[in-house]
Parts: sequence; structure tokens; C-alpha cells
Amino acid sequence: MRAIKKRIVSVCVVITIFLLILTARLAELQLFRTESFGSHHINLIEESVKQRTQSVLIDDGRGSIVDRRGEPLSAGVEPSVVLFPFIKSLNWPSEKVASITGMSEGIIHSLVSRAKKPVILSKKDGAELTQSDLTKINEFKFPGVYGVMVQEKPSELSASHIIGYTAEMPETAKKRYPDKKLPLTMKIGAAGLQKAFDAFLLPESETKLLYHVDANNNPLFGVNVKYIADSSAHYPVKIKTTLDSDMQQLTEKALTQAGIKKGGAVLIDIQSSSLLAMASKPDLNVNGSSSSLSNYMLESMKPGSIFKIVTAAAAIENGLDHPSARYNCNLNPYGGAEEDRQLGSLSFDQSFSRSCNYTFNVLSNQLIKKVPDYMEATAEKMGLVHPVGWQGTVFHYSAFKQFPEEKQGTVWSDNRDKGSPKAVAQTAIGQKDVQVTPFAIANMMATIARGGKGMEVKTAEEILYKNGTSMYRFPDSELANVSIDHYTVQKLQKLLRLVVSDEKGTGVRFRTLPFEVSGKSGTAETGRKDAEGHNLINKWFAGYFPSDSPRYALVVVDADTIASKAAANQVFYDIAAGLK
Repeated sequence: MRAIKKRIVSVCVVITIFLLILTARLAELQLFRTESFGSHHINLIEESVKQRTQSVLIDDGRGSIVDRRGEPLSAGVEPSVVLFPFIKSLNWPSEKVASITGMSEGIIHSLVSRAKKPVILSKKDGAELTQSDLTKINEFKFPGVYGVMVQEKPSELSASHIIGYTAEMPETAKKRYPDKKLPLTMKIGAAGLQKAFDAFLLPESETKLLYHVDANNNPLFGVNVKYIADSSAHYPVKIKTTLDSDMQQLTEKALTQAGIKKGGAVLIDIQSSSLLAMASKPDLNVNGSSSSLSNYMLESMKPGSIFKIVTAAAAIENGLDHPSARYNCNLNPYGGAEEDRQLGSLSFDQSFSRSCNYTFNVLSNQLIKKVPDYMEATAEKMGLVHPVGWQGTVFHYSAFKQFPEEKQGTVWSDNRDKGSPKAVAQTAIGQKDVQVTPFAIANMMATIARGGKGMEVKTAEEILYKNGTSMYRFPDSELANVSIDHYTVQKLQKLLRLVVSDEKGTGVRFRTLPFEVSGKSGTAETGRKDAEGHNLINKWFAGYFPSDSPRYALVVVDADTIASKAAANQVFYDIAAGLK
């Protein structure tokens, strides 16, 4: 009997301990840790509500990015009709909804009957709606049928690389915002303007329609639908950019039609030093290869003969641009026999317009003996070494950058190469270790066109509150240490015009445009080959126009291409022609 009693007592103790543990666990779940449960700090109350709630997101609350005319570039709003699934069992005004939307009543009935989640009808579904149409729909006062402005991304993403994208990055969010308690699923800026302005664009709250359901998705508490929205007059904000949607689409179309696989184009308004368009190939694909995520217009690459502008500027400043000097341009850059290009005896100006490598070998080796650091000093003075995008103090952000991915340029990787005549010759024509971003080259062209004054380039003009008032306006800002003297810039303007006006110049094809163009071509050997063994090159054309009254600076690069397929000149021509 004692043994049986002991067993009974032991079982009771075990059961009691189990019940106490269970009670403690339930208390933890329901009383003590309801808003921060587990290592992921899950809010159990919110999750339980989610399980019995159906909702439609009207706006995620994140700020928007618009072009210089206020047209949406990231996400806009679209007049839409929201139909909740529970109306399928009610006598709802489907005929009137069909009449207002212009859609077939049968199609609308079919969509609702199959729906498990709210149905949103907008322009992409064939619903042609206006603000007054939404008012008519809401005047029905029928639960489950609502006319609202729903946030919607543009069907064709424009300026995708410069606008950037958002992503769920909880660890990055913690490091970026240590004082904020952000939901794990909240998307933050991962690249482009979305990243640069992330702190301003972060959502305060979502706007949504919601109702509660039971296990069978039938509405609880009648058919009442709640509208939840932030009533703030100031947030979310808008980032008003300097981008022009029409010019951006023109640029993207020209690149696509020319078949450029890697490279892109940069278009700058010369007088305001603002970015009008920027497009990079391949197209942005957040689920694709890493190369599609790169904005190559902000990446440094070999500029080839574009860099001769730097050598020419230094030669002018040091009095080596003698009009009577002649150079044997039948020779290669090192003074040996040239196999392909027989250009004959040329002057300094002709050597520039026809891109004679030998001339710049002679000049660069003369210059480096006279001024050992002339290349890097002149490149820096022309804005090719340091970032040229707008940066400065914005409220408590002391080092705010509008172009967070912009890379620096490089002239020499090893200063000992200055003692090698061949290395000097290669560097003078934009080979060897020279690396420059297309963005910086575009800004150099703008600097020359406006008379030598270097300016930082803006892509954002203003941060606007929700009600349209200004939160912050970005001031014009000069580039530190970037300035070209008046005499040198006049000579450079003449040389760049000669590239097009000279009947044997490398830019002669642009003579057929309805305005004068000034610029410089460039071909850089990358040292790589394609699968068929062809040498891969970077093909450039950089310039500004109209030459007599400059408005636009444009750079196009077709990177890692082969000579027979290079399309930089064609794209430059198409964009320039489209801007007339």
C-alpha cells in the first residue's frame, strides 16, 4: 500500500509541477511578454489581431520621390475601388460600380466571388476612375465598397538606379537607427535616393482599410470596415528631385534601342548644375545579378582619350600648346610604327580633335619632368578625382550625401610609375591606372561650358512636407578646389568644338545636328576579351551643347563592348536630337 501511495504522490507532484510550468508559460504569453515575446521580440497582441483581420493597404506611409514637375518617380496614388470579399453574400450595387468603373459587371462579380482578400480595381485592371468617381462610389454608403486613392508604383520604373530601391534589412536597420524600434518587416532604403533620404522617408504609420473575420472568413461585429490613417499634415514627406521624366525616358529609350548592355548616360543642366537624367545598363533588377544593382554612372572606369582633356589643359597652362609645333601622328603612343591609324603630321589642336596618341606621349613626358604631379593636380582641379555630387549639412546630418554610391577617381596607383615614359604616356591618354566616373566627366564638361567654375551636382532640389510647404531646400554649392582659369577654359572650349567642326575630327558625325556640339571621344582598352576573343573596350563620347550658349552636358559610355558594336556616339546623337 505504501508503494502505491508513494507512486500516487509522485504522479501528483509531477502533474502539479507540469501545471505550474504551464501556468507560468501562459502567464508569460498573456500577461508579462505580450508585446515582446521571444528572441525576435514578437508582439503577440498584434499577431493575434492579424490572424482575424483582413485588410487592404492604401499607403505604406513611406515618403515619395517626384521629378522636378511633381510627377511620381517612386510611388504615386491611383483612384481605385476596393471591394471586400464579404459583399459576395450581400445585395451590393455591382451594376452601379460597373457603370462608374467602365468594367464588365460579370468580370467584377467573378473577381469578388473568387476573392479571399479584398479586391482592388484601378487603371491597370481597366477601371478608368477620377476623383469625382470615387465620391460617387462612397455616396452609396455600402459597407465593403469603397472609393479611395491607393498607393501604386509606376508600371514602368523610370530612373531606377538613381531612385534606388528598398528592402527588408533588419540588422542594417538596427545599426542605422539604433534609437528607433522599427518592425522587422519594415523596408528601408538600400540604394540610390531611397538610401540617401531614408531617414526622411521612413513611414510614421500605414493607411489601410480593415475588418475582422472568424475562422471561416465571415465578418465579425457586423460588416463595419475601419479606415486607419495618419492625420499628420506634415508626414510623409516628398523628395522633389531635379530629374526630368521626359528626358529620363528619352535617355533610357536611346540606350535600349542602341542595345547597350553595360554602361549608360548622364545629362546635366549646366547653369543650375542639376541632374536631369541618369540611366545605367543593365536595368535594375533586385532579384537579378549583382551587376544589375550597380549604377555604373557612379562607378569609376577607364576613360581612354577623354582624359586627354586633362593633359591638354596642363599643356596650355604650361605653354606647351605651340601653334607651330608639329607631331608625327603616324607613330604609336611610344614613338614606334603605328599599324592602324596613319594621321600624318598634325598640330597641337589637330592632335586633340583627331585624337593622336603620340602627341600626348610627347607632351605628358615633357610636363612630368617640369611638374611631377601635374596629372593628378590638373585632374583634381577639373573635378575628376573627388566626388562631385552634392554633400553637406542637413539638419543634424553633418555629412549628408545625395549620391551615396559615388566613387572617387584615380590617376596613379603607384607613384613610381611616373619614372616610366611608357607608363606616363599610357596615363596621359586615360589608360594604365586611370579610373573616372561618367558622372564626374559630365560635370567636368559642365564646368568647362560654364567658364571654369566647378559646382556640386544636385539631384534633389527640396524636401517638402505633406502639405506642400518646404522642409529644406538644397542650396547651390561650389566644388572645393575645382576651378579652371579663364584662358585655359577658353582654349579647351575651342578644342572641344574642333572635335566636331574639324572634317577629320572624331566627333564629325554630330555636325548634322541642328545645333553646334562641343565634345571629346574616348576609347579605353580594358585588357579583357569576350568569349570569341575580341578585345573589350569602353567607348565614350562626352560633350555639351549648344556650343554658343551651353544648356546641357551629356556623357555616354558603352562599357565592355567590342569596337564593331560600340554605340556611344549613336546614343549621344539620339539624346541630343531629342532635346532640340
